[in-house]
Amino acid sequence: METTPTASFVEGAEITYVCGIDIGSQSCSGCITRPNKSVVVKPTTFANAREGWNRWEERLSSLDAAPSQIVIGMEATSRYHENLYHELEQRGYQMRLLHPGQMHHFHQQRGLRAKTDRLDAMTIARALLSGEARVGYIPGEQVATYRELVRLHTQLSEEAARYENQIQALVVVLFPEFTQVFADPCGQTALAVLQAYPHAQAVAEAGPEAVYQVLRAVPAPHFGHPTAHQLMALAKESVSSGRVLSGRGRSLQILCDQLQHTQANLSRLEQELEELITTDPGTRGLQQMPELGPKTIAVLRAELGEVDRFACTDQAVAYAGMDIKIKESGLWKGKAKLSKRGSGLLRQMLYLAALRSISLQGSAFGAYYQHLVARGLEKMSALMAVMRKMVVVATHLMQTGEDYDPGKVWVEATSS
Repeated sequence: METTPTASFVEGAEITYVCGIDIGSQSCSGCITRPNKSVVVKPTTFANAREGWNRWEERLSSLDAAPSQIVIGMEATSRYHENLYHELEQRGYQMRLLHPGQMHHFHQQRGLRAKTDRLDAMTIARALLSGEARVGYIPGEQVATYRELVRLHTQLSEEAARYENQIQALVVVLFPEFTQVFADPCGQTALAVLQAYPHAQAVAEAGPEAVYQVLRAVPAPHFGHPTAHQLMALAKESVSSGRVLSGRGRSLQILCDQLQHTQANLSRLEQELEELITTDPGTRGLQQMPELGPKTIAVLRAELGEVDRFACTDQAVAYAGMDIKIKESGLWKGKAKLSKRGSGLLRQMLYLAALRSISLQGSAFGAYYQHLVARGLEKMSALMAVMRKMVVVATHLMQTGEDYDPGKVWVEATSS
């Protein structure tokens, strides 16, 4: 989450009251103070539902101030805050979304040992009053859509990888010879066979014709009778111990089914992301960069957000956690490192894109990398420099809508 200081709550507006709301899945706790820190409404619990919202809004409406003169702060707590946040925002209140980490730090700074919802509400209000709180960035509809799809795609990809690892581990004990026929036991045809016959004994008992019918049901014409007979021969001579066949076989079938469903959902998400990118004018320049695939472009749009809010590209680099952090104390000087703030997913995709650029013929970023290494920079440091360059170029393209020009990345990219 990006944050910005709240030195003044609302430019040009007089603030009469400050409200802190601690959000929970079922209930919330809110308090109201004046700018001089005097408490107007002590921490009060209300339901995180329409009835509770109305009760709290009645409290706010009874104050001698217009909604524009009331600042309301709340933590970004999972998704529990979203509906109430936008409800109050639509009613004209000045909303401030705060990062839970900074609220925890503020709580510790004040030396508070107890931590309750009521205390948290007061902590939020006092953090706003201190002027030191940093307000979270709320993405627009399009960026929020990117984020939902990208993050779910990443989650499902990780789940698919776990299923694949478990399937491969089970195949090793249930039918070790299976990979002599199917190098990848998680391929479409291999999964179909394993779902029907999850161990060597099941294949041997089924017979070649039954296995052939399973093979033919999958659109893979190069698998036929020879493959069925080969599987049959290997199954009859399998070194599998045959232990726990029932339990392990059922586990393998379920894992294969889960993997297939996850792969299907991943395909749907990828299609939606590609359609989103195609209809998004902000990605035109990014699509012209050969180093970036659809997933990387989607992650850039999702995690960098609306780049117009960056006054300069250095801010985008810092937001991506690609800026340098240096620690020094007296004569001791620590090693310069990346700050690694912000989205780890963004840095992961940038790293893969930078690696791709090194071996990509004609890549301007690859030429830049080779130049840095030739000058004596360590390979990893050069790779980090390429990642920073990618953030700068991507931010510039999204801000200006210009076409991608490799010559602006590295001048020697177009001189050959």
